[in-house]
Amino acid sequence: MSSILAITSSALGAASVSNQLVSDTVEALRAGSPSTNVRLRDLGEAPVPHLTALDLVPEPATGEQRALRSLSDELIAELQAADTLVIGAPMYNFGIPSTLKAWFDRVLRAGVTFRYTNSGPEGLLRGKRAFVVLSRGGLYSEGPAQAMDAQEPHLRTLLGFIGITDVTFIRAEKLAMGTEERAGALAAAEARIAEAVRRPAALAA
Repeated sequence: MSSILAITSSALGAASVSNQLVSDTVEALRAGSPSTNVRLRDLGEAPVPHLTALDLVPEPATGEQRALRSLSDELIAELQAADTLVIGAPMYNFGIPSTLKAWFDRVLRAGVTFRYTNSGPEGLLRGKRAFVVLSRGGLYSEGPAQAMDAQEPHLRTLLGFIGITDVTFIRAEKLAMGTEERAGALAAAEARIAEAVRRPAALAA
């Protein structure tokens, strides 16, 4: 049975565009495989702790350190078990929410999801597919503001570092640029979802 891990990170809950588009992406994926298992982790509703010195030890020695390592193990296990990852990432101040960065900080672990080799780092989660929903108030995929986009390049780098290179970005841009622009952006994002889920997954390297 295939498995989807859906990650949302908006602080807006039910009013969030990225949360809704994540839900729509998951439903579109499940339409072709109703028995697919879906695990949702809402980082906006239940954020994971940001890294502190308690995490940066070779082996946990205290109860608090062991609890934090156990959380990291849990998050990694969810990711390892999934065939497909769906991430919702609104743009906050040109980048991703700190809650989403905290999640990545806990699943990018040397020797577990990536390793260092003589030829450089190697991702250990190859063969997975990711759909990343980006919601933005302005236009950042092209034009003069493109240089300020620290959201999409960062996410591509983080996913690629752990071996997830089959990544489809679904952008909802210009959401704060007027009613017509917003409606057009949402329609374009829905069309992109429909197109993206029909594409076969890339073969694992």
